[in-house]
Amino acid sequence: MDEHTPLRTTAKRTVLVVDDTPDNLALMSGLLKDTYRVKLASSGARALQITTARPLPDLILLDIMMPDMDGYEVMRHLRADPETADIPVIFLTAMSASDDEKTGLDMGAVDYITKPINPAIVLARVHNHIELKLARDFLQDQRRLLAHEVQLRTREIVAIQDVTVRAMALLAETRDNETGNHIRRTQHYVRALALALQRHPRFCEELTPDNIDLLFKSAPLHDIGKVGIPDRILLKPGMLEPEEFEIMKTHTTLGHDAIVNAESEQGTEMPFLRFAKEITKSHQEKWDGSGYPEGLIGELIPVSARLMAVADVYDALISRRAYKSAFPHETAFDIIQAGSGSHFDPDVVEAFVGVAEEFRHIAQRYADDEAVLAHQVARLAADMPAEHIELDSKL
Repeated sequence: MDEHTPLRTTAKRTVLVVDDTPDNLALMSGLLKDTYRVKLASSGARALQITTARPLPDLILLDIMMPDMDGYEVMRHLRADPETADIPVIFLTAMSASDDEKTGLDMGAVDYITKPINPAIVLARVHNHIELKLARDFLQDQRRLLAHEVQLRTREIVAIQDVTVRAMALLAETRDNETGNHIRRTQHYVRALALALQRHPRFCEELTPDNIDLLFKSAPLHDIGKVGIPDRILLKPGMLEPEEFEIMKTHTTLGHDAIVNAESEQGTEMPFLRFAKEITKSHQEKWDGSGYPEGLIGELIPVSARLMAVADVYDALISRRAYKSAFPHETAFDIIQAGSGSHFDPDVVEAFVGVAEEFRHIAQRYADDEAVLAHQVARLAADMPAEHIELDSKL
């Protein structure tokens, strides 16, 4: 193998020689043709035309002093086009002043060859710069492959996270089949509220697009702790006794602690589970501090839990349960409004008012099917009057 043959491929690389003097073109072609595929251009305009066709040159030898369009102007066009911006250019010139060389190098030329040329120098520099280009192209290809692989792995991880969260939520749902599509509706309610509040000065820092996406995915886990509630309480066809309600209330800490313990076993906190932990533990907290499990007040309640509180109560109100009949949207709307400043963050309630019709549409889109409703009706001995309903009883 000749010492000037490119090392990384058996195919000849393409060199474009641009010079307005026929003798110079013939000289360069004769020098390079045994090692490279040579293209010739006798003007800057012709050179730019050649670079619009595939395959692109791997290297351009560009004369500076040409009529109509000099080498500097050709260089500006090459660098302005993303397709040709990375092609290495070696200037050929009879000028040897350092200022001229600096001008070319500042424009992006990789080298300078002064006329009259030295054949050995030309071959060595062409070889070296083509090898550098091949190495750079190889690294770019590897970066693209690595970026693609990272994207695939990231999508795979996200998919695993989504499936895991979904499976956990469905597990909780199977324990309490009265809830039907409750988890689907509530996650859409939460997203609607988050989008309505994302530019609000109190919420904009928390409700970024990425966080809203995580909230949507995490919302179905709000009742995961009900898996740990005994059937005699969870499935009781009616109102709970006070001592039963105290046990039911532990579903918040059961869900939160289960996620925390799972993280502890892995030895690290999972950022994507942050909202799941907040929602499971604090979605039953109330703005005035009368909620559970910790009696948090106002801003101490995580934003995610404040959103879920409205979503969860609204859905409980419009849904039939063994201890109550379904309320119409208008009644649920009035109850949520009445809870502003006591049960709910006033700004979240204001956002709810703005997207109330979207809530109605979500409820209609994910309405429980007839089989679920029939099961609920069969378990409903008698509807209790609305004024006697203790909403917290089995939320």
